[in-house]
Amino acid sequence: MANVTDLQSKYSKLAQEYSKLRAQNQVLKKAVVDEQTASCSLKDELKQKEQSLRKVEQEMDSLSFRNQQLTKRVELLQEELLLSESKSKKSKVSLETQSVFDEDLQKKIQENERLHIQFYEADEQYRRQEAQLRARLDQLEKESEQHQAVVDALNRKYTDAIEKLQNDKAHLEVKAQTLEREAKDCRIRTEECQQQLRKYQSEVSSQLKHSSSVIQEKVPFNDTQLSDYNSLNVPLHNRRHQLKARDMVAQALGFVQNLVSALLNFHSYMEQRVHIYPLDSSIEAISPVNLKFSQYLHENASYLRPLEEHLLQLHHSITEDGITALETLAKLQDFSRSFSSYSSFLQKILPYQLQSLEEECEVSLCTTALASKNRQLQKDMKKLTAVFQKLKSYVALLALPSVCSDAMCKSSANTVFTQMSACLHGLQDAATELSQHYSQKASLEQDLPTVTQKFRTTNECLLSSLASLTNSCGKMATFFSNNLDFLALCPGYSPRGGFLNPRQADSMMENKRRAATYMSTIRKVRSESVPYREALANRHVLTSSTESREGLMQQVAQSQEKISRLEQEKEHWLLEAQLGQVRLQKEIQRIAQLEAQITTGCPAESHSATDDPDPMCADAPEPGQDTSLIGMLTVTPCSESAADQESREHLIKHHYMSRVSELTTQLQMCDSKAVHFHAECRAVAKRLAMAEKCRETLTEELKLAHQNITRLQDELSTTKRSYEDQLSMMSDHLCSMNDTLSKQRDEIDTLKLASKVRPQR
Repeated sequence: MANVTDLQSKYSKLAQEYSKLRAQNQVLKKAVVDEQTASCSLKDELKQKEQSLRKVEQEMDSLSFRNQQLTKRVELLQEELLLSESKSKKSKVSLETQSVFDEDLQKKIQENERLHIQFYEADEQYRRQEAQLRARLDQLEKESEQHQAVVDALNRKYTDAIEKLQNDKAHLEVKAQTLEREAKDCRIRTEECQQQLRKYQSEVSSQLKHSSSVIQEKVPFNDTQLSDYNSLNVPLHNRRHQLKARDMVAQALGFVQNLVSALLNFHSYMEQRVHIYPLDSSIEAISPVNLKFSQYLHENASYLRPLEEHLLQLHHSITEDGITALETLAKLQDFSRSFSSYSSFLQKILPYQLQSLEEECEVSLCTTALASKNRQLQKDMKKLTAVFQKLKSYVALLALPSVCSDAMCKSSANTVFTQMSACLHGLQDAATELSQHYSQKASLEQDLPTVTQKFRTTNECLLSSLASLTNSCGKMATFFSNNLDFLALCPGYSPRGGFLNPRQADSMMENKRRAATYMSTIRKVRSESVPYREALANRHVLTSSTESREGLMQQVAQSQEKISRLEQEKEHWLLEAQLGQVRLQKEIQRIAQLEAQITTGCPAESHSATDDPDPMCADAPEPGQDTSLIGMLTVTPCSESAADQESREHLIKHHYMSRVSELTTQLQMCDSKAVHFHAECRAVAKRLAMAEKCRETLTEELKLAHQNITRLQDELSTTKRSYEDQLSMMSDHLCSMNDTLSKQRDEIDTLKLASKVRPQR
């Protein structure tokens, strides 16, 4: 109802302005009529002056003729006077006759003198009147030109004002009709909602009575009565719901990108068609309506590109560990604003599109079938714009919870999603009808005799863009219908006993990020720090070593192989030395025993025969070698005592234990080096990721620069074309003015010649 009152107020304002302009137009018309009457009276006065001038000229001619007669008469009289003087001796009668002739001659001379004076005065008066009349004529011509320029300017101004008012009136009539239909639908839906409300109220009242009775009888304490306390409850997380929401937004992003591409192509090719048909802008100037329509169509990218960009930002804002609900989607508000701006753009270009189709119907080559198709296209464009207006309202309703909390409950959200699905199907139907009717129109236009190849190509491109638009709308409607159950479900985050508001979601996400950062900081193993001076001293060495890392790695590998081989040899000789020491001690003991026996006098031979454990005897077998990863051990098979074997085992065990401890220290050093190399690799990977991000940003900036270049080139070509049209119009006007000046100069020359010829007569 508010929209209807606003439209009525706007319509009343337009009517008042129209009445004012109409009154001003009447006053100006009266002024123009007065000026025309004054010009007519001046023209009549000029005619009268010309008639009087002709009369004076006729009198001058008659006077000159009379003067010539008198001159001839004087000459005759002078001849008669000479004759009379020669006959002076005649009689008195002749003297009296001579005196009469003299008197008559004197009278004629006086009359001739008087006529000469009158002729000179009439000539001077004629010249003065002619100069005054010529000055008056020039002044009147200048005033007439000024009045005509004022009249033409006023006519153009009021013609433009009338056209604008007519367009506004048509727009308001179309909008009023759509609002009336929507008002009827709203009344019907209001009645249905009231019936459902009565039904639900009865059901809710019965449930409330039952619930209150149950609570009073069985619930001793209820902690969910206050909504302020319920908002402090920690919401639960549904990771599956989060992943599903991110996947759905990614699919919707692809569909919206296809839709934006189809709409961009449709508006661009429509602009190209306006410059070709019904008038080719390269040959002659198109109508003001089509010129304004093409200018608006040229701005379509500034309304469509933000749709794709804001939805991409919305997709990036949805993460696996975030919150995805209508209350937390702050980027949805930006998408809603961009969608609203594009819907307003469609409303702005709709009257010009309808007027352009009307101009196509007024072309002489337009047939009845083609005119009917144009009327069908007008209905289709109105329907498509109305569907986009409905979608704008639904998207705005979905974006409301991200601004204010408790703006939409679950049932209202379900209703909005359901209506939005039906609206998308309506958009698909409108796009399909538009594509079908335009295809039929293009087939009819192929038979026109003035169709060019450029016009055919433009129609084919328009049909392909409409087919892409229909396909994109169909995919979006199907996708929305298939996922309507998921959209109608409860969101993945909701506190117990309350609603999730945007501030609570932001604070909870901030606390979650802080907790994750704190836990990662605690669990992170601190690397051994290096003193600052030592780091500065080793910086040059590290810089040079990083440049030749591969060569150093090869040298390290070779050195490790040499070290392992030398360590094996070292172990071998250490074991040999230990065994030699054991044998030396045994030999010393045996010699000491033999010396003791000799001193005591015991037979050495029998003792030596029984106790000789010499391992180096002639019949002893060859010593064997045992090689392993730790080292190489030489084993000499000989008969030894149990004590010797125990001491040998103890030495071997001690050797292997020392070797294991050395290998453990080496392993720890290798682990520390591996950790250091791993940290370096992670740093390099981070630098690589930063470089990739920088490259992506530079690529985006390059794309934007290319888009700006193309846009500026298009604007330059449009400006150049308009300037060329203006120059051609100015050159034509200049030629016409030169022709007019040449005609006026010829007339002035003829008048000057005529004025020069008349005094000579």
